[in-house]
Amino acid sequence: MSIPNISEFTIRRHANAKSFQRGEAYYEAGAVITVTQRGRLLQAEVAGSQAKPYRVNLSVDGEGLIKANCTCAYDFNGWCKHVVATMLVLARQSEAVEQRPTLEQLLNCLDMIQTQRLLQELVAEYPPLIEVIDRHVCLITNPAAKPKATKSARQSTIDPAPFRRQVRQILHDAVRYLEEGYEEDPITEEVLNLVQAAVDFSERGESENAIAILEAITSTCAENWDDVAEYGAENDDLVCELNNAWCEAILTAELSPEEKVDVQVNLEAWQDEWNADFTMSLEALQQGWDYPPLVKVLAGNISETRIWQEEAPDYADDLALIRLKILERQERYQEYLYLAQAEEQTQYYLTMLGRLGRVEDAIDAAQSQMKSMEEAFALAKTLREQGALQQALHIAQLGLKLPGNCQYDLGSWTSHLAEGLGDDTATLQAIEAAFRASPSLADYQKIEELAGDNWESWKTSLLRIIRAHSVWGTESAKVDIFLYEGLIDDAIAVVNQLSSYHSELIHRVMNAAIIHNPGWVIANACRRAEKIMNAGKAEYYDLAVEWVKKARAAYLESGRKVEWLSYRDNLMQTHARKRKLMGMFKQVGME
Repeated sequence: MSIPNISEFTIRRHANAKSFQRGEAYYEAGAVITVTQRGRLLQAEVAGSQAKPYRVNLSVDGEGLIKANCTCAYDFNGWCKHVVATMLVLARQSEAVEQRPTLEQLLNCLDMIQTQRLLQELVAEYPPLIEVIDRHVCLITNPAAKPKATKSARQSTIDPAPFRRQVRQILHDAVRYLEEGYEEDPITEEVLNLVQAAVDFSERGESENAIAILEAITSTCAENWDDVAEYGAENDDLVCELNNAWCEAILTAELSPEEKVDVQVNLEAWQDEWNADFTMSLEALQQGWDYPPLVKVLAGNISETRIWQEEAPDYADDLALIRLKILERQERYQEYLYLAQAEEQTQYYLTMLGRLGRVEDAIDAAQSQMKSMEEAFALAKTLREQGALQQALHIAQLGLKLPGNCQYDLGSWTSHLAEGLGDDTATLQAIEAAFRASPSLADYQKIEELAGDNWESWKTSLLRIIRAHSVWGTESAKVDIFLYEGLIDDAIAVVNQLSSYHSELIHRVMNAAIIHNPGWVIANACRRAEKIMNAGKAEYYDLAVEWVKKARAAYLESGRKVEWLSYRDNLMQTHARKRKLMGMFKQVGME
């Protein structure tokens, strides 16, 4: 399979400005150690702040779209710096990607006996792998396990023992990991991979198996958590996902009164033992689908109190979304719409109308109910999937006037849709909206291309926007645009007070300003160099020398060689005893 065609525009769209800037710095520094491709899977190792490199995994679906994850702890907006650095290798240096056979191709080279030997050798080298194999063999073959005698008549066909062993192994490994001083969470992701198996069973309607797995995971965590708690491990994220999984399994199952009591007793015990919050699951257990206010709503009798007789709890939206997921799975679409409307889940209500082909109903409802960019964006994408392109554009344009946090993504998406429909006015307005949220040289140049004879008017407006833009992380975009337009003083104003962490960006402005304003280059570069040298920070002397070289270039360009020589001699006299620094001065040629 060929390497995905990744543009820098795409990378910037999936990462915030800070992540892109830091990822580019990682790329330039050669932090991406290896990138290998195996079919639709790409893997990279990226050097970072930890002793072990971070691992980046990229997968390409049938439409060429990239899904990315990284082993770092970054959990904010968009791709992390390690993913960005890897993507830049694909975009700028695709020849560095090593092509390797896929797992399927490798296994096709082996017969059954060789495959068995391979697994045995892998288990010998990585003993915990036997638990993973055990669990997956159970899931694949689905043997009927002999049920233990319990008060519950509920039967499952999954042996929960491998899940218990796997959780114990994860917690055991986590202790060693935390003892070594690593700060990343070594538990949540691993355990959630097991929880996903339960969710998969719920989605297939096999709630007995889902509950058996969840019981094994939750009880084992509760019993063994003290081992990791003393190292500061927290269970909030894990409990949140377990709570969701339990809620879905409970609402998917048909539990007898005795079974409900068993589940309730267990959840309450785990709450106390593990300091966890399973309130939503316990509420779902009590309500089920026979809760009178819920029954009325599903029949279309919607009141102002929604389904809650008293004030709605904090988890009301989460519970509603789980119910909607189940109703959709069961193709109970009209009940889905009633519940979404009653619970004020506007985005889900509107998009379901669109997915059902009720485009006009969705448009009408959107006029009065749509309150955010996110709701408009979701509906617009649904309408586009339905082939209602003009209606999708109309909703997207309305969305750009609403409050929300996706203005850049919505504006960029709308501009592509409008351009495809040949609507230049809508295209320009959408790109400007994206530019207001997150300025970039690429969007600036696109507007210039589309504006034609009206460019000067657009240019004045865009420059006013970017000069007033004060969001942290847009410094690089501002410099790109100001240098593109030859506005050196504006570029200087952007970087003048930035820390030397942004040295690459400051160097770019200095290179452009040497002729235009050599005095600023000299003053700014000398200040930064002297701060490092005066502090005696030997590990940063190479950076100090780079600043001095910028000052030297500005001195010479402005015909002030005598002043340069005097400044150099003064530096060498002042710091003569710093042999490492003096050696660097002589090596780089400060004549």
